[in-house]
Order: sequence, then C-alpha cells, then structure tokens
Amino acid sequence: MSTPAISFPSDRLDWFQQARYGMFIHWGLYALLGRGEWVMSRERIPWDDYEPLKDLFTADAYNPREWAQLARDAGMKYMVLTTKHHEGFCLWNSKACAFNSVKSAAKRDLLAEYVDAVRGAGLKVGLYYSLGDWRNPDWEAGWRGDASAGRRFVDWTHEMVRELMTGYGKIDVLWYDLPQCYTPAQWRSVELNAMARALQPHILINNRAMTTEDFGTPEQHVTAAQAGRPWEACMTLNGHWGYCPYETGTKSAKTIALQLATCAAGQGNLLLNVGPDPAGRIPQASQDVLKQVGRWIDRNSEAIYNTDRNPLVWYLFGPTTVKGNSVYCFLQHYYDGHFCVGGLTGKVLGATLVGTNIPLPFEQKGAQTFVRGLPKESPDDVLSVIRLDLDSKPAHDLSTVLGGADIFPDLPK
Repeated sequence: MSTPAISFPSDRLDWFQQARYGMFIHWGLYALLGRGEWVMSRERIPWDDYEPLKDLFTADAYNPREWAQLARDAGMKYMVLTTKHHEGFCLWNSKACAFNSVKSAAKRDLLAEYVDAVRGAGLKVGLYYSLGDWRNPDWEAGWRGDASAGRRFVDWTHEMVRELMTGYGKIDVLWYDLPQCYTPAQWRSVELNAMARALQPHILINNRAMTTEDFGTPEQHVTAAQAGRPWEACMTLNGHWGYCPYETGTKSAKTIALQLATCAAGQGNLLLNVGPDPAGRIPQASQDVLKQVGRWIDRNSEAIYNTDRNPLVWYLFGPTTVKGNSVYCFLQHYYDGHFCVGGLTGKVLGATLVGTNIPLPFEQKGAQTFVRGLPKESPDDVLSVIRLDLDSKPAHDLSTVLGGADIFPDLPK
C-alpha cells in the first residue's frame, strides 16, 4: 500500500521543544490491585480472574479538571494519558474493543472527559496507546507464528488508533508503547503513522512503533536519545508507573528539579508520571511534591523555559542552561557559600540569585570564575539557581582547565 504525501505545519515541533515538562498518567484496572501496571503479567493472573475487575472500576472520584489544574500548578505544559495499557482495557467508548470504560462500572467515556479538561486548561493533549495487548489472543498467537492471527491483530490495532485520532478533536501527541514481538513491517508502522498524520497533521509521534518519527523516549534515565533530535525522558515519581500504595519512595522536589534542569540543559523534556488510585485520585504525596516543584519553577522559570543549546558541560556543582548571554547554574552541590565555574571564555558582568534579584560578589581569575557570598545554607528550599551574565554568548574552553591542552592534545585550540 502506498503512503500518501502529508504536508506538515512548519511550526508543529516548536511547542514541544520548549515545553520542558509534562505529566504522564498511568491509570487502568491495575489500579484496583495496587501493585503496579504489570501486575496481570507478573503474577500470571488468568483472564477469567482479571476481566471482572471492570465491574469494580467505578472511577467515582475521577475529575480530570483537577488533574489538569495540578499539572498547571506544577509548571507542566502537556499531559499524556494511558488510553489503553498492556492489559487491554480502554478508557474510551471503543467500537472495536468492548473491554472499555463505558461497559465498566464507570459507565463513562473517561478519555472524552480527559481531553476536554486538558484542552480547557490550555495544555497540550497526549494519548498513550499500547501496541501490545495481553487480553487479545491474536497478539500472542501472531508473534508465536500464526500469520493470520498477526494480520488480524495489526488490522485491529490500526482501527483502534483511527478511533483515537478521529473521535476527540485535535490531539497533540501520540505515545506508543510495547512494540516488541512484531517487526515494523508486521505493524505496518509507516502506514499506521501516515494514517495518524493524515487525520491529525499537527500530531507528534514518539519512536516506539519501531520507526524514528518525531522524538526519542529514554525511559527512567535523563539522557538525550540522539544528538540534535527532540527527546523526552519519561520517569516515575515513586518507582512505579501504576498505582502502588505500598511504595513510599516518592522522589523529593530537589530530585525532580534536578531531572528537569538536566533535561532543559540537553534541550529535552521531562515527562513525569503519576498513578491515580482506583477512584481516580492522584495520591496526596504526589500532589504535594508536584506543587512544591511548581512553586520552585515559578521562582526559576527563566532558567528552564525557552533556553538555548547549551555548550557547557563537566560542572561538578550541577547542570547548567543557557539563554542569550546568560548561564544558569543549578546548585545540586552547595559548597559552603561559594562555587567555581571553570573555563568560561567570556567576561562575566554580573552574578544574581535567580528569583530574588539579589546580586552576588564574583571574581574572574584566569580560567576560573568564583561566585561568593552565598548563605551557608541553600537560600532556596528546593534548589538554588545562579545566573551569570556575560559580555558574549556563553562558551568555554576545556583546554584552559588543568593544562588540558597537554592532557587532551586533540581538543580544538
């Protein structure tokens, strides 16, 4: 089948490349068991025991407007919801799959409410769709060698994605997962994504249908997927994607702020996950830390959003971002009231504690810039950020550090 030519809006990637921060939401029947989103597979729960969970899934506290408000308060710019995870349960009124929320105890199209709430909050709308499906017998039969079953499953997959792309207005992100066991040719991935783009010309698609598409998705680590390519690190907040009340290791606001700063330094995004409980409530511990990070972002937004490509690396105090002629230093390690930036080539004109406009004393000595006069304890309860204003675009010369010209003779002079 030939792939139709598609005209992409020239600016469709602009918002994503400056969004920096989004909310990932894993929610499905697995929340009723409270042991994470893979519980059906990990515990080998028979289908006849798992399927009745739909009759207990009331979603009676589900209010996606509260989710969207939390995302806004946290400084997030977009949201991505699991419309169908690997268990096969759909949060929308699917005509192709009867295992859905309208036919559950909820008796509601939960996706429609989510889309309306996210759009109403001025955030970008993202839909996660698991290509794999533990419920559908054709999925496993197909990868075990039954070609007819595999073709039926892929045809069904295309129809499911078509429903998502046609029933809910403008969708900004299509986020695939679990492509394993089928090849791109078996998925007919090029055809699948061409169909999605024909229906949603502005849409951004991740790389998990085993094609390159618009952005990479490193998981549980903050690392650029490919140099010069849009990327997004998806991370858990407490070690699980789905609801797990037994998990008490919610990340601190400082940890999240550092992950966000590291993403910004690499011109990527942080997609941070929450796992609502069976009724649809985001756990209070998750809400508290997200709001704390949101207040930190309010104080330090200039260091996160609309930043430029960052040429500066190798700093021990923490990550850096760059905007115009300014360098923003995130002080992961707080060195008793002072720190040093090595190798800056421009002249430093000023140093400021971001969020306070308090000027700080500084001194340039050769290849070193010392910032002094900070309080003994970090003045920000999450993470202090210092802005250095230079007389030119920030750059550094590693050959000036510790005699680098001799230690690293191949470095450009």
